[in-house]
Amino acid sequence: MKYFKGLFLLTAMSFFISSCSLFGTKGGKPTAQNPGEFSTATGLAYNDADGGGFEVNRYDQQPDAPNTVFIEGGRAVLGSFEEDVMAYGDNVERTVSVASFFMDETEISNIHWLEFLKYLSLDSPRSSDPNIKDAYTRNLPDTNVWRGKLAFNDPYVEHYLRYPGFRYFPVVGVSWKQANEFSKWRTSKVNDALATQSGRDDLKPTTPGGRIPIESGVVVPDYRLPTEAEWEYAAQALIGTQWLEEMQTHQRIYPWDGHSLRNPYGAQQGFFLANFKRGRGDYAGIAGKLNDGALITSYVYEYPPNEYGLYNMAGNVSEWVMDVYRPLSHQDFDDLNPIRRDDFLDDHTSYKNGYSKTKNDSSKSFTYQKKPDNFQSLVSDKVRVYKGGSWKDVAYWMSPGTRRFLDEDSATATIGFRCAMIKAGSNY
Repeated sequence: MKYFKGLFLLTAMSFFISSCSLFGTKGGKPTAQNPGEFSTATGLAYNDADGGGFEVNRYDQQPDAPNTVFIEGGRAVLGSFEEDVMAYGDNVERTVSVASFFMDETEISNIHWLEFLKYLSLDSPRSSDPNIKDAYTRNLPDTNVWRGKLAFNDPYVEHYLRYPGFRYFPVVGVSWKQANEFSKWRTSKVNDALATQSGRDDLKPTTPGGRIPIESGVVVPDYRLPTEAEWEYAAQALIGTQWLEEMQTHQRIYPWDGHSLRNPYGAQQGFFLANFKRGRGDYAGIAGKLNDGALITSYVYEYPPNEYGLYNMAGNVSEWVMDVYRPLSHQDFDDLNPIRRDDFLDDHTSYKNGYSKTKNDSSKSFTYQKKPDNFQSLVSDKVRVYKGGSWKDVAYWMSPGTRRFLDEDSATATIGFRCAMIKAGSNY
């Protein structure tokens, strides 16, 4: 009898151990991190080299991506909470949900762009044909954005990008297209490094110049520009205003609490919390007590970060985002992960032809009204949104809800960017 009891216990333990080996998790259910040794659909063994079984790579979590911080997603009211002094009406408040993502804690700096240019010169030989723009030439910032007919900013033309003292100042003079090229290059370099660190010799791009297979579990998703909704959501950082679970005590006009641009606390009390233009002709204050401390751009870590740990989400430089600009995007957006990619539902030719778009609330359709014959519009399928105020902007543009646009091939001394990245394998 004891023999059978022992045999039963041994069999039960064996089954338990095999179950743990198969599923690897508490409760006996497979997960992404512990899929088990056998398929729950077919019963066939994973990673069976001899039998040609399906390969399931080890996976713990999305690898850390350099310079990024985690932005937990959720519901938020986006839009301009400031008085619409420009009477644009192009960012009316609306409730949306944004999925979790990662974002650069700082703006991309001059040293990062110089690194980009160095690798481009190594990976893509310079063209001797002046009519061909090779990758290096195509991505040179326009340093002439500093030049002015009635201003002596000439020293910045030569020094701002390359002088070592400006290494960790935000890169400017880059277009939306150039920012996208940087993001693609950065993805490739980061993933090459992660593949090398993994010690796996089998991790090679699927095509020449292609990317490492995402199934490997050792690479990160693509770096890219954030969507307008992601940028605005991250700038608001409403995790700092929560009270009793889902209740919020207040909204924010700026990326920090309060209605003031000055620090209300401690040793830094009275100092400005962003780099912006304080008034007509006043960029930094009076010598001996410079308040925001910067006549032009500033060190990318200069001011206190917001609740998400993001620096300079107001001021320093405005930032490119992914979206095509339309004045009434808030009416068309999906309320989950909104973005405007192209002309869908709002063709740019209607603006070029002198028509304005109006939504009919009752029928959910649109009507187009003829504008005056002398009407000129800058709206096209090539203009992109940029967000946040810059060193040259007044306080109005510090509010995350404000928005402006510029042609995707254009560049200025006031616009830079930072990258974002999805949180892969997440449902929140």
